[in-house]
Amino acid sequence: MFQHLFNPGRIGNIEVRNRIVMLPMTMGYSEADGTVGERFISYFAERAKGGAGLIIIPFSPLNAGSHMAPGVFDDRYLPGIRRLTAAIQAHGAKTACQLITAYSMVFGDNPPELVGPSPFPNKLMRGTPRALTVEEIHGLVEGYGKAAHRAREGGFDALEFIVGAGYILNRFLSPLSNQREDEYGGSLENRMRIILEVIASIRKEAGEDFPLGVRLNVEEQMPGGYTIDDAMIIARTLEQAGVNFINTYTGWHESSIPTVAPFVPKGAFAILSEKIRGAVSIPVIAANRINDPVTAERILANGQADFIGMGRALIADPYLPNKAKEGLIEEIVTCLACGNCLSDIMVVYKDPHCGASAACTVNPFAGREFKYVVSPATNSKKVFIAGAGPAGMEAALIAAERGHKVTLFEKENEPGGWLRIGCLPPHKEDIANLSRSLATRARKAGAEFRLGSKLDVRTVEQEQPDVLVLAVGASPIIPNIPGIRGDNVMSAEDVLTEKKKVQGRIVIIGGGLVGCETAEFLVTKGQGITSVTVLEMMDRLAPTVSSSYRPFFLGMLKMLGIRLENRTIVEEVTATGVKVNRQGINEFIEADAVILAAGLQVDPKTVEEFQGKAREVYTVGDCVRPRMIREALEEGLTVGLNI
Repeated sequence: MFQHLFNPGRIGNIEVRNRIVMLPMTMGYSEADGTVGERFISYFAERAKGGAGLIIIPFSPLNAGSHMAPGVFDDRYLPGIRRLTAAIQAHGAKTACQLITAYSMVFGDNPPELVGPSPFPNKLMRGTPRALTVEEIHGLVEGYGKAAHRAREGGFDALEFIVGAGYILNRFLSPLSNQREDEYGGSLENRMRIILEVIASIRKEAGEDFPLGVRLNVEEQMPGGYTIDDAMIIARTLEQAGVNFINTYTGWHESSIPTVAPFVPKGAFAILSEKIRGAVSIPVIAANRINDPVTAERILANGQADFIGMGRALIADPYLPNKAKEGLIEEIVTCLACGNCLSDIMVVYKDPHCGASAACTVNPFAGREFKYVVSPATNSKKVFIAGAGPAGMEAALIAAERGHKVTLFEKENEPGGWLRIGCLPPHKEDIANLSRSLATRARKAGAEFRLGSKLDVRTVEQEQPDVLVLAVGASPIIPNIPGIRGDNVMSAEDVLTEKKKVQGRIVIIGGGLVGCETAEFLVTKGQGITSVTVLEMMDRLAPTVSSSYRPFFLGMLKMLGIRLENRTIVEEVTATGVKVNRQGINEFIEADAVILAAGLQVDPKTVEEFQGKAREVYTVGDCVRPRMIREALEEGLTVGLNI
């Protein structure tokens, strides 16, 4: 099925078992002192066990004053690194150390300094860096070489260093941020000088035979930055300097064009890796928005890359490679490109010592592999679960895997709960994949699904389960607003499922995720829509959307012509529109249809009637408190492990 994806490939003098490369991502899983510990090792060992061919892991070659990435700038880091590489290689994967210096450096015993080639403003860090001196540049170059030597001593199979994301080396290469007038600025030759010196330093310290790559920003996506045409020249120069592979990267963290967003087409940036591949004869790794094996295979088959870089796809499902190879496509948990993992870790830039680490919306095990171990239950129990939403299905999956006899009751004729609705807005199709994967894996583990069958107290009393898990969800809020039950008012669910059609001027009450996505749905998929207005009484629209994605999401809605109003209270709904108060100003907004997306509420009666009906009773998901997919899956996992 995947003729190219699972062919072995060569990078330098090493053979990689397939074409899947786990891209380097800073996760915050190292110890507080920057060493590699159990959490870090178990996370990456799981990805090796899951079938990735090459795993690239970021390490700091210089003291940056934080532990976003573990250190490799002192010999004290080597014991942990050796345990890490041994654990990965034991599962048949190759591993590479990425040397990464972001924005800050520590000099002597001084605190971290924001530095760069020139005092060009860093919007992400909200400051202006100090320009490095020539002597400091030489120290940086020397530090990279020594770190490379330690990486090889630590057992890594290969090495790369990053010239991307708007990090220090990228800023030296960029004509936008490098405004120096000495030998490290001006012409492309001068701007590349530090990079070529780093390569020479690495070769001197780690050896000519150690496979070396560059994570190269091939399109800066910044006004005044270099483009793919420039990157092709840069890539050829890197090859001539002895680099063994190019790992493509796109954009700065400050770029206005997102690379992690649901509306970015899958494989959208493969055209860039294709151009780089046409400019060099060394292997090229494609990256960004490749979260499924079908897209990966297509890129390889089209000759756009030699290897496929997967980052968040392997956070979401470390076993994606093995599942694809075995044809278990429906079991793959697809990354939603929600950006929550990125938002989790970006807070470290504001507070280097906050201890933040990344979590995954669809994989509650990520970063907790050492903590959450699915082991056989001591005693097999009869488990009834009410509700086949994400929390219920995750609980069913884990409990069944542990050997319990699990029956899952769902009042609808298909599983998924609110996932059935959440997958309907534009670009949210992967939510349907999540629902399908949960159901497929739960059934495979032995859970019985009773669809179209709502669990009631009588059934519990008759069949007497040992354990009862309540995952009955929550219901849409109907605000106490005059006219809210008029004929022209309907729920967002009915609109998204197309049970009800709307035309003309539309007003949506509720500017959370559902309201905003319903607006996008109407503008892009609806017919006869002349205007859409979203009204939110709170300060922020779509507050649950990740901070890394939210600005792009709201910007896209505005580009579509959707009117977004916050701090707006709806006082009455009439047959022709809505009366609102917007920060003390009264307004009437004409509407042919009004859509309710005011959130969810818990009905305590749905769980109270089951209390005491089994020896163990658990409540999970939205019926505890309406939240997001991440919380539902984590609660389902926790209960499944505790039964």
